[in-house]
Amino acid sequence: MKKIGFLSFGHWAPSPQSQTRSASDALLQSIELAVAAEALGADGAYFRVHHFARQLGSPFPLLAAVGARTSRIEIGTAVIDMRYENPLYMAEDAGAADLIAGGRLQLGISRGSPEQVIDGWRYFGYAPQEGESDADMARRHTGVLLEVLRGKGFAQPNPRPMFPNPPGLLRVEPHSEGLRDRIWWGAATNATAEWAAKLGMNLQSSTLKFDEGGKPFHIQQAEQIRAFRAAWKAAGHEREPRVSVSRSIFALVDDRDRAYFGSNESEDHFGYIEADRRAVFGRTYAAEPDGLIEELKKDEAIAEADTLLLTVPNQLGVDYNAHVIEAILTHVAPALGWR
Repeated sequence: MKKIGFLSFGHWAPSPQSQTRSASDALLQSIELAVAAEALGADGAYFRVHHFARQLGSPFPLLAAVGARTSRIEIGTAVIDMRYENPLYMAEDAGAADLIAGGRLQLGISRGSPEQVIDGWRYFGYAPQEGESDADMARRHTGVLLEVLRGKGFAQPNPRPMFPNPPGLLRVEPHSEGLRDRIWWGAATNATAEWAAKLGMNLQSSTLKFDEGGKPFHIQQAEQIRAFRAAWKAAGHEREPRVSVSRSIFALVDDRDRAYFGSNESEDHFGYIEADRRAVFGRTYAAEPDGLIEELKKDEAIAEADTLLLTVPNQLGVDYNAHVIEAILTHVAPALGWR
């Protein structure tokens, strides 16, 4: 059985065409969609994090709220840009959100993608050290986070504290046991996927990756997943890793679906999200259920992954997006052996 969740970027725009017209709408509707997805039997509610944008930003209040309103569904990010993060403060926030959710947090992190502003992380007070790139800084922040999440004491206690301390060095509180094993790295290359495996992080692979050979997107992504699993095995980790892929998939089962996505003839395409790095972007799948099933059978990366995240058009509203998720769970997933 494959885990199936949704991934929302939380876009909002103050326009008549949008049902998500404010930041408040984006946040509250995200919570409601997670509740609806859980009721439908979906496995995950994941949210993208962007700064300086009319999208979802600070993730932990949202994750905690979703955790308080649900009881079973996994709650995650895909991804948090570690260039912007204080890893100790992040460990506190993540620990609190995970405890509220009863240990259901699945925290996707990464170097991040091009943002709305130039070097936005500098405005948050972070800058690479001498000789570092911004990507190096993100990986340094990640290393600190992973170490802190182990729950080992490292801070020298005050000999005259306001309240009694436990013996020994102190750790960041609250600590949530097991969260360290539920950290995922969003990798855009095979090399970063292998790096994540060595550190014992799960793998998130998006709807794009940097081009490494000109092959179709799903084949390059499947090769990335296999490279990750080989590196994981070589590292000797005891637990089994998890891998998610994201896809835009729409089953055309009613007139709304056909109006929104019926003319879609999407294919992979190559382009640039960074000036000097060519990327391959995955196609959108949209078809009647029988045709959709046949198309998805050919996607090697979906077959390799244990978790599928459905990217949702959140500005079309909670009811329609719940319908999109339900259509996949009902009309597509069983025929593919995902359910």
